[in-house]
Amino acid sequence: MTALFGLADEEAKAGWLKSGGDLLKQAAGQSSGTQTAGETSLASGDIVAGLKEALRVGSGRVVDRLGTADGFNADPRVHIPLPERLQTVHEALLRVGMGGLTEDLELRLNRAAEAAVPRARDLFVDAISKMTIEDAQAIWKGPPDAATRYFEGQMSAPLAAEMRPVVEESLTEAGAVQAYDQAMGRYRSLPFVPDLKSDLTGHVVDGALSGIFTYLAEEEAAIRSNPAKRTTELLQKVFGAAN
Repeated sequence: MTALFGLADEEAKAGWLKSGGDLLKQAAGQSSGTQTAGETSLASGDIVAGLKEALRVGSGRVVDRLGTADGFNADPRVHIPLPERLQTVHEALLRVGMGGLTEDLELRLNRAAEAAVPRARDLFVDAISKMTIEDAQAIWKGPPDAATRYFEGQMSAPLAAEMRPVVEESLTEAGAVQAYDQAMGRYRSLPFVPDLKSDLTGHVVDGALSGIFTYLAEEEAAIRSNPAKRTTELLQKVFGAAN
């Protein structure tokens, strides 16, 4: 997956977005009967369907990538570190040769995120199905990550609510709570917030959401600019015409 784009790619994206706006205007003219006989364009329905297909493909790839063993843990871009307030504990345990306790906890936090991410699939499908022509127009006219930011606004709260019970269960099953208790039991002299254990769930959910939207933005940009990423006939039709 392309992570960075050069100047030429940025120019290509800008051209793609301009073409997309033109296509929407042409489609609107066609539906109102103002399109000239010699003018060719995609129907507005094709454009919206193409955008939805792109988002289905992109979100599916993200879920497949992150919702697997080491999807978070082995990826430095989205790896979930220990909560900041646990870093002091980790450093103290390292000094006495017991850093493995907090390292084990960190691994289990990432395992919980990997277990929870598949819950995002159905929510993406639902959000995509509810997208209106007005939403699609705003996305076409927006920046290269416009669809991702749309999803972030629409889905962050329900996705967090859906993932939270999975994360809580996964933290328990993966032994993260026990690992936390063991680590803290070895260093009881540290002044610590009593409810930090409950903060572990929120920390994992926040990290999982960040990882999902990080890679969704990349997938969106890739489908917009890279023909090889258009893996369905509809994507090729809509985004090929937009280039």
